[in-house]
Amino acid sequence: MLAGFQDRLWAQSTQSLLLVLQGIDASGKDGTIKHVFRGVNPQGVRVTSFKVPTPIEAAHDFLWRVHQAVPRAGEVGIFNRSHYEDVIVPRVHGTLPEEIRRARYDHIVGFEGLLAHGGTSVVKVLLHISSEEQDRRFTERMESPDKRWKLEPADFLERRSWTAYQEAYEEVLARTSTEVAPWYVVPADHKWFRNWVVGEILLHVLLAMDPRYPEISGEAPASP
Repeated sequence: MLAGFQDRLWAQSTQSLLLVLQGIDASGKDGTIKHVFRGVNPQGVRVTSFKVPTPIEAAHDFLWRVHQAVPRAGEVGIFNRSHYEDVIVPRVHGTLPEEIRRARYDHIVGFEGLLAHGGTSVVKVLLHISSEEQDRRFTERMESPDKRWKLEPADFLERRSWTAYQEAYEEVLARTSTEVAPWYVVPADHKWFRNWVVGEILLHVLLAMDPRYPEISGEAPASP
């Protein structure tokens, strides 16, 4: 059903949908994208994963690279990690002055409001897993050659900051969940449930957007 809505959205080309996926390591962002968007038209979907800023990106304001990646009219955009990394990581590691970091919440709210005003429906999903499940998934990755590549030494170091990350996400939810860009916290210990909930959220949003195939204007040309 999601594919049908996405096809109409692409054909109508007046609205767009942005899914922001956040979550700690191994929370299932990649798996969610793979399963929820199975069968959609790839030319109308764009996935962006925000890594450590490049020197060029770092020379601009923190939303500069994000604005370039938002979906165009008719598209579904997916952020696998997002602009929220620029407030979460600095809080956990203390890499920004407090007044600058806190000001970014207001910038983010304004930015997302601008997108909504321009016809982009913004859906933000936090995939929440337990510490025990993250540990189990790390172990599974270590033991699986096809998953081991996803692990980095930094993942284990970040795990030591579990409590700090939970507090950072609590602040994000409190400061940036708005009527036009709400947050949804999805329990993600069970992958099937995670995928089902995210799919239902997107379906609900697309029903409200109600994309439709455009009407043909004028009369069809007569056959020769």
